[in-house]
Amino acid sequence: MTEQAKVPAIRFAGFTDPWEQRKFGDCFEFLKSNTLSRAGLNGENGTARNVHYGDILIKFGDCLDGERSDLPFITDDTVLPKFAGSILREGDVIFADTAEDEAAGKCVELRKLPKEPTISGLHTIPARPRFFFGTGYLGHYLNSDAYHRQLLPLMQGIKVISVSKAALQDTQVRFPGLSEQAAIGAALSEIDNLITLHQRKYDKLVILKKSMLEKMFPKDGESVPEIRFAGFTDPWEQRKLSEVATFGGGHTPPMADPDNYEDGYVLWVTSQDVKSNYLDRTTTQITEKGAKELTLYPAGSLVMVTRSGILRHTLPVAELRKPSTVNQDIRVILPQGECCGEWLLQFFISHNKELLLEFGKTGTTVESVDFGKIKDMLLYMPSTVEQQQIGDFFAKLDSLITLHQRKLELLQNIKKSLLDKMFV
Repeated sequence: MTEQAKVPAIRFAGFTDPWEQRKFGDCFEFLKSNTLSRAGLNGENGTARNVHYGDILIKFGDCLDGERSDLPFITDDTVLPKFAGSILREGDVIFADTAEDEAAGKCVELRKLPKEPTISGLHTIPARPRFFFGTGYLGHYLNSDAYHRQLLPLMQGIKVISVSKAALQDTQVRFPGLSEQAAIGAALSEIDNLITLHQRKYDKLVILKKSMLEKMFPKDGESVPEIRFAGFTDPWEQRKLSEVATFGGGHTPPMADPDNYEDGYVLWVTSQDVKSNYLDRTTTQITEKGAKELTLYPAGSLVMVTRSGILRHTLPVAELRKPSTVNQDIRVILPQGECCGEWLLQFFISHNKELLLEFGKTGTTVESVDFGKIKDMLLYMPSTVEQQQIGDFFAKLDSLITLHQRKLELLQNIKKSLLDKMFV
């Protein structure tokens, strides 16, 4: 390896020295781990805490603040004495040695630990640095592609992938001086904090929306919801969907060149496109000639997936933000007159599972819903003014959810890019 290859693509100003490379075994010593399953752990009390491999894979990021992460307690108090020499310290790292995919080998660096002694659990490989590393450096470096790709050819298994201590011993660890390590760790940790912040905001908004959907639409057998805007007291009226909407569908037209999207091409919606509640782009576009063979539905129309394998879990519905055509797996609902489209969209979202259970049917190869029966379904509706207020409320809530989701995705992409460029 040349000296030039021993430095990353991006460095903080003032750092010019080549990075050091050493064998894993020269940098770490292994500690003991226990074999306790989830059944041997609890979330309430005990004299010791445990780090489980499943939490490393799914719950924890690159660095673990054990004071905030609600590490489970070990139920059996006699377990801890057997691991007296392997009680974890700040700066230790723990690898998950097993996963269903190449996530095997994911690592977490311990930052802060709870007051109770903590030990490493089932399917983990705990390791202690033989010398000091900058805070946050190891957690981010050992999870970067720069390091993790060394493990890929050493992984074993088919259905379950595993990484052994021997495999780790065969890897090389690369690192700069302590000051540069600390700078890298601090920068990436700050991004982690921002990701966590937006993730929490996003999660709270999603939970809020779910709760409000349950309370702002009438429950079965009732004609008014639990929560209403001030000034509305009249009972909701029962109507057939076919009385307040018209319907349409589509088929497969000639396709556009996917590498040559130009003005004049028309959006074409398939079941794979309906992954959010609002559609302003699709994976496929069709030529103007092809579009003439289909109906072009206006923005504000609702599209419902009525035939697709994903109907086993959900009934996808979305509002078109741009004029679009649809394929044969999609049915279109066009709200009319006194029916507010945004309100009707939220109605379908709030009753998603009930509608799928009531109108779903199993075909020979795909799942489908009986759209003919959906057209004649009964639903309770408030006045147009109340519909508009409900629709506007959820539209603003959805915009906030989308905002935090996009910020979250942007930060995750920034972190991924930095991980690719800040390590060698």
